[in-house]
Amino acid sequence: MTPPPRRRRSTGAPERSYPRRGSVRRAQMITTYGVGSLVAVDNESFIVSGIDSWNVSEAPTIRENRLERVLGVRSFKLPPASDDTSRDGVHVRRFPLWHSCPNCHALQPVARFNSPPGKNECGDCDEELVPSRFVMACAHGHLDDFPYWKWAHRGNGSGAGPCGGEMRLRSTGKTSSLRSILVSCSCGIPEVSMEGAFRSAALADLKVLCRGKRPWLGNAPDEDCSERPRTLQRGSSVVWQPIVRTALSIPPHSSGQASRLEPHMDDLRTMDDDAMKVYLRVLAIQLKYEFSVEAVRALIAAESRGVDPDQGQEDSAFHELRRQEYKTLIVGQPESGTDHEEQFVCEPPRSSASVLHPYGVVGPMLVKRLREVRVLKAFSRVDTPETNTDVHEAELSLAPTDWLPAMEVQGEGVFLRLDEERVDEWARNTAVAARADRLRANHLRLMRERAKDSANVPDSPASPRMVLLHTLAHVLINEWSLDGGYPAASLRERLYVDDSMAGLLISTATSDSAGSLGGLVAQGEPDKLAASLRSALIRAQWCSADPLCVESEGGGVGGINLAACHACVLLPETSCEHYNGLLDRALLIGTPEDPSVGFFAGVGQV
Repeated sequence: MTPPPRRRRSTGAPERSYPRRGSVRRAQMITTYGVGSLVAVDNESFIVSGIDSWNVSEAPTIRENRLERVLGVRSFKLPPASDDTSRDGVHVRRFPLWHSCPNCHALQPVARFNSPPGKNECGDCDEELVPSRFVMACAHGHLDDFPYWKWAHRGNGSGAGPCGGEMRLRSTGKTSSLRSILVSCSCGIPEVSMEGAFRSAALADLKVLCRGKRPWLGNAPDEDCSERPRTLQRGSSVVWQPIVRTALSIPPHSSGQASRLEPHMDDLRTMDDDAMKVYLRVLAIQLKYEFSVEAVRALIAAESRGVDPDQGQEDSAFHELRRQEYKTLIVGQPESGTDHEEQFVCEPPRSSASVLHPYGVVGPMLVKRLREVRVLKAFSRVDTPETNTDVHEAELSLAPTDWLPAMEVQGEGVFLRLDEERVDEWARNTAVAARADRLRANHLRLMRERAKDSANVPDSPASPRMVLLHTLAHVLINEWSLDGGYPAASLRERLYVDDSMAGLLISTATSDSAGSLGGLVAQGEPDKLAASLRSALIRAQWCSADPLCVESEGGGVGGINLAACHACVLLPETSCEHYNGLLDRALLIGTPEDPSVGFFAGVGQV
């Protein structure tokens, strides 16, 4: 990322200087270490504070009109960068507060250890303290320290009040299981292990209620909460699940003119043509850039055709964003006639695509320039959007803000579609429908098992068309990681699937050196794409785990994959929109017993 301009703070009171605790990449503030997440720094643990505590006065602003309207904000901002001499950056708070000493085994809140200033050490032993491995969280996003005292004193008739004893925590070292982690108290109760602490009803049995704590929001008041808290490991993935929304920049909002006009659109929307001409002349002098009334009117018209989140469900609004992108990718936008600041260039290949027709691939497009904006909208704990239609979205700030943290990726990609008539004809095959129904049933069962309310789970997206396109995207990414020199983790899929869409976009997913050097676009030329498809499908015919893999009745978590494993189809999770689920290479190449199940069966050597 380009560093922010040099800071100028010549007036006003000096800002408070906070100690620097560590660093993460800006992109990780959206996907891995966002607001409310726990970050381990050396032997310490911190929680990332809300965005209302961030100093974003000099953070670069990111604009993406379509996404801003759906999310109801005015702009997006990159997380603030900082260095050793700056006083801004992302603030963190110590969490969990309970620590233990590995030497004297004392277990208590960190403030009671009398640590030397600036250090996280036991005041008696000079040993570095260890943050609690366990926390408790609820599905409403609340987070709190694990109730060690109640856990140790359960069943001992000690009542709800403190006994006056000192807590101890030690590990026998015999095994790595919870049975080897022992908690005791100097009041004389028997030593107990942590075994059973992760049962869903473990805390409820102790009559431990959620206190509505929101430590990432500082001094936020506790909320009333009726949710049942659960014990989680501090590093568990369900302690913090980001809710990220993405969109591609497409015309007319992808032009350099649109990016310059964006801060002024509120004024321009209210003007007639004469007033707009005067306004644009003044703006042209200030910005040294020529503007036209026609371009402004086109932007306003595009907004009126855009998505209005107030008119329906948010999910349908984001689905409509995909539809708009799909239509734009089909039509394309040639590089000729656009300025060098245009963020979307999409052209058909120079050679004939007839070589792809046997594969059922139509309309390949070379996306020579694209921009994807990824926004951290909220986060969840315990529940995930994949397992609950009504997942609680924890807030990023105590007070409402008109911006959200985001990142942008400039890159390139290849877009291709499958012949919908051929896909529909193939999907009517009884064996094909049976495999897709099995995936769908397994997926729905998994969601019901994980959901708090089994009657309120989202519908599974698994269908023959979806599983086919999803698995095809995976084998192509794997192929290009071998043939094109791209690490699989630097490529990302974007699926366009419903009754009227059957396409996929594979694009660069990082902003580093594997970004936009033209190598991925070169793979989209019909001759190379046909060779890649042929090679990928031949590789998909055999897996080192066969026959177990191809004959699998359900693989992965919850059995939401069929013929798919790490040896053949699975990708780094950052490259996949569905967390490496809903995959079946048999729908590409068939099974030994029934080759007709494969969409590409009989093509070339497949």
